[in-house]
Amino acid sequence: MRVDPTLKTLNNARRFWDYTTSPDGKRVLELRGPIAPESWFGDETTPQQFRDELMSGSGDIIVWINSPGGDVVAAAEIYSMLMDYPGHVTVKIDGLAASAASVIAMAGSEVLMSPVAMLMIHNPMTAAIGDSEEMLRAVSMLAEVKESILNAYEIKTDMNRTELSELMDAETWMDANKAIELGFADGLITPGSPFTAAQPDADRSAMVFSRRAVTNSLLDAINQKQPETDPPPSGRQVSDLLTALDSLKP
Repeated sequence: MRVDPTLKTLNNARRFWDYTTSPDGKRVLELRGPIAPESWFGDETTPQQFRDELMSGSGDIIVWINSPGGDVVAAAEIYSMLMDYPGHVTVKIDGLAASAASVIAMAGSEVLMSPVAMLMIHNPMTAAIGDSEEMLRAVSMLAEVKESILNAYEIKTDMNRTELSELMDAETWMDANKAIELGFADGLITPGSPFTAAQPDADRSAMVFSRRAVTNSLLDAINQKQPETDPPPSGRQVSDLLTALDSLKP
């Protein structure tokens, strides 16, 4: 198994961040891999150490992100620290900024994406064990967590909360162009390549991958394939769906 050299150890836990310096002397913060709670909360001093390292220098800072996400509380702390940083924060997404990592990306004074990078937003999730009251508390907690995430997206994009909430409900994946159009990003990393944004009235579903949209399209195709004489099904079983999928094969 290959070990990423940018991941250092802290109290025997892998760090998902590292500070370096760019060739032109700018400070660089790299966030790589899952935002793991074991490396953030394994020691109560870790968040303070992250802040101390961030604030130990001055001037502009570049934050590279390639992360599938992770712990939302750790992401919220990092977002707040970057927002509080006195210098210009340039976020560069070179691979993936998904889930909690997308929240961190919103702290950038400027957010740039590689032409092949992706950004994903979705609803928060958790696991709960207990009685019905415990389940209700978990639902209430997730609703409040979603509101806090919406705050970060709304500040960055200026989109309305209802539209942002729908994108989260659908687990939406965006390429660089779509992220720029919607306001999640400001430009492309590639120098000398001017980006022409889509028209303001363009269909916002274009170039966006949504699990819900894919599922609906698949079900529509299945319904169109069925003979008109067939009575409407009272329920859709897994075996029926698999049979219908096989019938669509050439």
